[in-house]
This record gives sequence, structure tokens and C-alpha cells, in this order.
Amino acid sequence: MKDFKNYNDNGNFEDDKGVNFVKSVAQSMQGKSESEIMRAVIAQAEQGKRSGTLTNKDLDNFYAAVAPSLDGFKRKKLKEIIARLKNI
Repeated sequence: MKDFKNYNDNGNFEDDKGVNFVKSVAQSMQGKSESEIMRAVIAQAEQGKRSGTLTNKDLDNFYAAVAPSLDGFKRKKLKEIIARLKNI
């Protein structure tokens, strides 16, 4: 998220692809195990990178939004995954 310019009264960042990506992933992952979620997130991110709809900046925004809620091991793992995705 670049700033609060796109923040509306409903509490949404309408134009942030990273936030929209997190929302779509969260909706599609309800009721799934952690490993299923991780595989799906990686698959969707790889598809987005290859199609050009997900940028390295979007990945950085995703990491910044999710990392604070993770413990040290999971944060490190996410950082490794983000680095791998950036090289696609």
C-alpha cells in the first residue's frame, strides 16, 4: 500500500493489487489446511507473475501486509518464497 489516498470510507484500498490479491486468496482458502493454502498462494502468484498481472512491488506489498502476523520461521519461509517468485 503506497499511501492512504485510495482509502475509502468503507475501509478498502480499492486500487492496490496486493490487497486485492490477499482478499481473493483469503476468500478462496476458507476451510483449507495451511499447506493447501501455501500451495495455492504460490500457484496464483506464479500465474500472476507469468501473465504480468503481479509485479515485484505487489509481492513486496503482500509480504509487508502478511509478515507481521507470522512467527519467525514462517516469516523467513515467506521471504524465501517471495524471493523465488521475484525471479520468475
